[in-house]
Amino acid sequence: MNVDNVKSQMRKGMLEYCIMLLLHQEPAYASDIIMKLKDARLIVVEGTLYPLLTRLKNDDLLNYEWVESTQGPPRKYYRLTEKGEVFLGELESAWGELNETVNHIANK
Repeated sequence: MNVDNVKSQMRKGMLEYCIMLLLHQEPAYASDIIMKLKDARLIVVEGTLYPLLTRLKNDDLLNYEWVESTQGPPRKYYRLTEKGEVFLGELESAWGELNETVNHIANK
């Protein structure tokens, strides 16, 4: 078994939650989301991010607005919808339970 494959699967499972946490803090442009994830050592490429943002939008968990830019074309800024905020709360509860379970097992 390859540990890198397992780590990759774990990161994929957390990516949606992390993106929603970032958008809960403030609306963000896709490049800003990638930069913040990289700063947190969760490496993501545009080819992974954009389909996920599209799926979240199609599920009405986020929306976007176009904002004029002084450095080129308008930028699409994403933000959570009300439904997205509720969903994020559910993810936070699930993460808390999962984290508690893993810590319980690890500390036995």
